[in-house]
Amino acid sequence: MPVLLPIAVLIVVAVSVGSWLQFAERQAIDTVHTVGSAAADRVDVEAAVQHVDAAARELVLRVRVVPRGTLGEEEGSAPVADLSIQTTAAALGDLEFKAHERLATKDLQVAITGGSIGDYPFDTYETEIGFWAVLDGKEVPVRMLFANHDTLFSVAATPAPAPQEAVLGLALSRSGSLLVFAVFMMVVMWALAASVLIGTWYLTTRGEGLVWPALAWMAATLFALSAFRNTAPGSPPIGCVLDWFAFLWAETVIALCLIAVVLTGVRTALRLDDGPQ
Repeated sequence: MPVLLPIAVLIVVAVSVGSWLQFAERQAIDTVHTVGSAAADRVDVEAAVQHVDAAARELVLRVRVVPRGTLGEEEGSAPVADLSIQTTAAALGDLEFKAHERLATKDLQVAITGGSIGDYPFDTYETEIGFWAVLDGKEVPVRMLFANHDTLFSVAATPAPAPQEAVLGLALSRSGSLLVFAVFMMVVMWALAASVLIGTWYLTTRGEGLVWPALAWMAATLFALSAFRNTAPGSPPIGCVLDWFAFLWAETVIALCLIAVVLTGVRTALRLDDGPQ
């Protein structure tokens, strides 16, 4: 009981903290930011981030356009006239819809600036998304409903005041769960390197010779660490913060320890072989 009770308390605390963090992250993903005009006759633009590609420095925005009031027909499924949705300079292209034709959901690529993927998992980016609506050659009010559906990134949205258009400034950073996992990976890498270093110290100071199970464990750790590193979410490139803070150094320590154990073991084995028969 003196041992099981603290373990049970730690489990309950860990689950409680994890549940709170998961709930907070879920709430952030479910949050919808609304900006723009509240006029009855307007164009609603529902924009949701589907995927952020930090390596390509762009995000994919899924856009659904719904004309409201007298601007739409068939319950907003089609515009009453030719509709053009113009975007900010960061977006790669505008959206065009024909009069009386059913509006389809479209994906829009948006460039992101600032930061570098080499700072993974602490990299941050920013961009701006905005929409202007022109119906039959006349500008009409727009309201944007923005959400983030990429679980690997958290997005902070800042509205820009505008009478007719809807504009948001976005600040992107790695999600809390990804950050926790990446830091956990770095701690594990250093812990494994320290374990191999301690084992090396024991083998080399005791004159154990070639201990094949220990050599197999060290070699397996060397290659397993590479596979473990490749499980990092977001596919970070070689040379990022994760590598320079932990992975490359841990691999170096393990490789040197393996070489030291082999050289010491071979020397011990040769000395034993040359001893008195």
